[in-house]
Amino acid sequence: MNLETPMTPHAKQPWTPDSWRGLPAAQQPVYRDAAAVEAVLAELRELPPLVVAEEVDFLQQQLAEAAEGKRFLLQGGDCAEAFADCRGAIIQDKLRVLLQMSVLITHGGRTGVVHLGRIAGQYAKPRSGLTERVNGEEVPVYRGDLINGLGLDQREADPRRLMEAYHRAAATLNHLRALVDGGFADLQHPEHWDLSWSREDAGHYLETLDQVRNSLAFVQRLGGLPEHLRTGELFTSHEALHLPFETALTRFVPEKGRHYNLGAHFLWIGERTRQLDHAHLEYVRGIANPIGLKVSAVMTPDTLRQVLARLDPERRPGRLTLITRFGAGRAEAALPGLIACAREEGHPVLWSCDPMHGNGRQAAGGLKTRAFGDILQELQEVASLHRACGSRMGAVHFELTGEPVTECTGGMENLDEAGLQRAYRSGCDPRLNRSQSLEMAFLIAQMIREA
Repeated sequence: MNLETPMTPHAKQPWTPDSWRGLPAAQQPVYRDAAAVEAVLAELRELPPLVVAEEVDFLQQQLAEAAEGKRFLLQGGDCAEAFADCRGAIIQDKLRVLLQMSVLITHGGRTGVVHLGRIAGQYAKPRSGLTERVNGEEVPVYRGDLINGLGLDQREADPRRLMEAYHRAAATLNHLRALVDGGFADLQHPEHWDLSWSREDAGHYLETLDQVRNSLAFVQRLGGLPEHLRTGELFTSHEALHLPFETALTRFVPEKGRHYNLGAHFLWIGERTRQLDHAHLEYVRGIANPIGLKVSAVMTPDTLRQVLARLDPERRPGRLTLITRFGAGRAEAALPGLIACAREEGHPVLWSCDPMHGNGRQAAGGLKTRAFGDILQELQEVASLHRACGSRMGAVHFELTGEPVTECTGGMENLDEAGLQRAYRSGCDPRLNRSQSLEMAFLIAQMIREA
């Protein structure tokens, strides 16, 4: 069963959750048994939603405030979640690093932070080819646990994984909610907020760390928290990639009068699937969720104008987040024109910076890696260009983990390529580890102050 359907005449028509069918759909897996796929999708359509519409609408309100400069969006998590990582300690570490980053950004930038995890559903990844060579053998490319496995004997697309993804996402979300409801994310319980580094590693950040620790201790004695120090909500996001799966998670909410994808609060469309008049844009244009759109240097202002008109003709605040991904040294040629386009068209977009995906490189040993310095350079360039254009970088988008992995070089640990083998765990792209993520949060807070 080939889900990448051929182009057919597709006149303008009212949107439905299935109106994408018949349009070109990139990055879709090929299944051997069509009946087995449909059986799983039919069951998914009857299962309870993972999130509720009220949470989705609340996130959109917070994103609208971020676009106005009243909040800052921190989006981060795994490149592609692994089913095997659906474990309490790993989930807790992911939540902890996001919240620790938010404390540092909140303290340094004096702004409320919206927490948006690439979590509880980020099980699929677009790939540049259909096959890859592993140990000299040509095998189907790994597309994420939603579709197939990393093992050489698991590369066939398996529809049973769709059901497993739902249940793993539900278990992850259940644990996240329990942690948040139990006070794990509450600044009035600083016992959860271990920001310790060794004095040797922390270096020039020690004074700020001491200030944060003192603030967390003092906050226990406050009668109430100031708004910019409130935390607690955690929202989930993933890339809307596997369209039949996303459609099965789409529900009509009668009291709202709209369709929502209730598999996550926020969905984004990637660089490889954002083509005009293709299936992915057709699908997301009709759902009520806030939508992210990855934007690279190849997008022209004219294309952006058409995409904005298609995804948000009503110009709703909080609806669209534009996630730029250029690569270090490439933003200046593209970003000012895109900022001008969105402003001229009157779209109240939230501008986010993804400094990860344009800065990939291959280490001498063949592992994919990213350099901390390149990631930081792109962030600084993008923030500076926004200021120069009278705009604002109101969000960041990272691939990161709370585990002590060794996948990106640089940072306070001074990790070099020779050290990557020590704890390289990602099945797809390299992630910042906890130390690198916290250092990045310090630097983001500094950018916010400068803005």
